[in-house]
Amino acid sequence: MVAEIIDGKAFAAKLRQEIKTEIATLPSKVGLAVVIVGDNPASHVYVKNKVKQTKEVGMESFHHELPEDVSEKTLLELINKLNHDAKIHGILVQLPLPKHLSEDAVIQAITPEKDVDGFHVINSGKLATGQQGFVPCTPLGCSLMLKDTLGDLSGKHAVVIGRSNIVGKPMAQLLLGANATPTIAHSRTKDLADVVRQADIVVAAVGRPEMVPGDWIKPGATVIDVGINRVPAPEKGEGKHKIVGDVHFESAEKVAGAITPVPGGVGPMTIACLLANTVTAAARSANLPEPEGLTA
Repeated sequence: MVAEIIDGKAFAAKLRQEIKTEIATLPSKVGLAVVIVGDNPASHVYVKNKVKQTKEVGMESFHHELPEDVSEKTLLELINKLNHDAKIHGILVQLPLPKHLSEDAVIQAITPEKDVDGFHVINSGKLATGQQGFVPCTPLGCSLMLKDTLGDLSGKHAVVIGRSNIVGKPMAQLLLGANATPTIAHSRTKDLADVVRQADIVVAAVGRPEMVPGDWIKPGATVIDVGINRVPAPEKGEGKHKIVGDVHFESAEKVAGAITPVPGGVGPMTIACLLANTVTAAARSANLPEPEGLTA
């Protein structure tokens, strides 16, 4: 058996086209504000991609760069200003923040209606209780790909490896909402390999390079690899690196029914889902029906 490759790039491109079409039906322009603090190179590359894709789908991008030593008071004042700006429908503060700033205070300062990252405690609570809010972008992307690949998830046993507030916990809530039976596992789970082997769906989001080998995968299972890990690649030359997931792709591909590659799987969907959440926010602010196919 050779697994079907779940092409995140193609899926994200299709989603962006749907977003672009939806934006054209709205009565006013859709605005996304991105705030970045400091000079983290990886963060700047990520934000550059977000800004580029925001403009490509027809949204307005409001980009705010703040110095590394900015005070928390100044940052919170900017967020408050964006909260009250009618041109802004979504606010994203790029993480991680410098250590002198409280990430929790900053996240909770964003009004829940513009929290398109889905990190605010109110949106987390709404997801947990089945109410209408915003879902974090990475698990939202995973959910959309799973439904596209498998259709109805009812009754399927899913194992989510990882318990973060950003991926693991909301992913389990989405699976539960889709009538799957989720188990949250993590690095301290007893007999982790045996737990994973029972799963029809495996979502690996633990942040450990190639932690999940192919012999942990149930034959025919669907594997969503959220991991993005930079590891040495001596075969490419001295000092060279490569990106791998949390799943050992080569061995898992021979067992799974379908699998996401790294890179090119979950990653492209994260930004596309950020744009989807922003369009949904704009529709809600205009008291219009939510766009179909852009939410979990």
